[in-house]
Amino acid sequence: MGNSRSQSGQKFCSQFLPEEQAEIDRLFDALSSETHSPRTSPRSFSLKALKSHVGEALPPEMVTRLYDGMRRVDLTGKASKPSDSVSQEQFTVSMYHLLKGNSEEKSLVILKMISATECPVKAREVQKFTEDLVGSVVHVLNYRQELRGWTQKRGPGPPSRVQVLAAQLFSEMDLRGGEKLPGPQQLDCECDRATIEDWVFRAPHVATFLSVVIHRGFLLLRSSLDLATLVPERHVDPERVFESILDVLSVIYVNSHLRREQQGRWRLLFSSELHGHSFSQLCGRITHQGPCVLLVEDRDGQVFGGFASCSWEVRPQFQGDDTCFLFSISPRMAVYASTGYNDHYMYLNHGQQTIPNGLGMGGQHNYFGLWIDVDFGKGHSKAKPKCTTYNSPQLSAQENFGFEKMEVWAVGDASGSQQAKSSKSILDVDPEAQALLEISGRSRLSEGLRDVPEDE
Repeated sequence: MGNSRSQSGQKFCSQFLPEEQAEIDRLFDALSSETHSPRTSPRSFSLKALKSHVGEALPPEMVTRLYDGMRRVDLTGKASKPSDSVSQEQFTVSMYHLLKGNSEEKSLVILKMISATECPVKAREVQKFTEDLVGSVVHVLNYRQELRGWTQKRGPGPPSRVQVLAAQLFSEMDLRGGEKLPGPQQLDCECDRATIEDWVFRAPHVATFLSVVIHRGFLLLRSSLDLATLVPERHVDPERVFESILDVLSVIYVNSHLRREQQGRWRLLFSSELHGHSFSQLCGRITHQGPCVLLVEDRDGQVFGGFASCSWEVRPQFQGDDTCFLFSISPRMAVYASTGYNDHYMYLNHGQQTIPNGLGMGGQHNYFGLWIDVDFGKGHSKAKPKCTTYNSPQLSAQENFGFEKMEVWAVGDASGSQQAKSSKSILDVDPEAQALLEISGRSRLSEGLRDVPEDE
């Protein structure tokens, strides 16, 4: 039996680089060197040993799930029950499946982490697993101090952001061939291996989050995981105390829909909390700053926003392209991409008398998917039944909403934007002053006299 197990494990050993396999072997040796119980063989480890190694880095429930998933791996196909401990071959095979395997291989271990019974499992068991997984990601990033400036959680009361993101991931599962069922009936559905495999393929965050849990929870193959594209670095003026509307999970979710070069760094451009309730301030701080994410929390507590794929410019025409999108964070997480129906992606106007003044995304004049009025603190989200540009529903609790909190974040590298901003006059950053000057018939004497910024 020992030979057959060794041959089975050997196949998966060869999938790791030599230095990776050496690190996996060292961790197994450390785990198996713990005091053995009478039921634990010398070349295996117990749940107690794994919990001792992980400590407080992961919640106990997730450590138990991982341990059960590993000990339930049947290397011979003949086991009548799970083993009492985890062998070296089971450990290696499980690490390969979870870290390097395809959707089918990952689903094998995930199913064993969800339930001790054979397939199928209940959808409610998958839902609970998803909540445990999302919660473990926040837990381990916080424990390892790798939140990159973001907070672990924000705001009291249900549903928590863990539950909201878990619900979004769970919604990616195709139950009953796509048939929409009421909540209780949906949770009673049975999920076989093919359903879980399809879900892992549809929702790549599931595999990514498992990698985070193992790499950061076990402190195993840490260099294999680039957190920079998962959690962007948060840049805010260090002299200002600031609590964002966003928490780390909502940032991870929105960030995952950006291009890779935009994912590493978010820089605060505007916050109503820091810069005041002023549309002029908003315009002055967000124009000519490259792609950015804007979001609003309405007075009913719903959080939503949009991604602008290019620099905002004050002008009466629509701008942007089909990589713009709208999104919601609370009470549910969702992204609404371009439909191709029209090109009304972005709109920013100020100081006009005949057309709307404000910031909008999607829809049309006076009927935007997301609108921030020049009378700052007011907006609307109109969609009956959906926004034509983004196919988004009404994002706010009320069609015409009020808000106190708004933020805009530049995403990706600043490149030349900071230099360009520093070369602007007060008229550039105060559209109200510019508009008043133009209405009075006076020219901008400084126009044309400043140096043209060099292209980078």
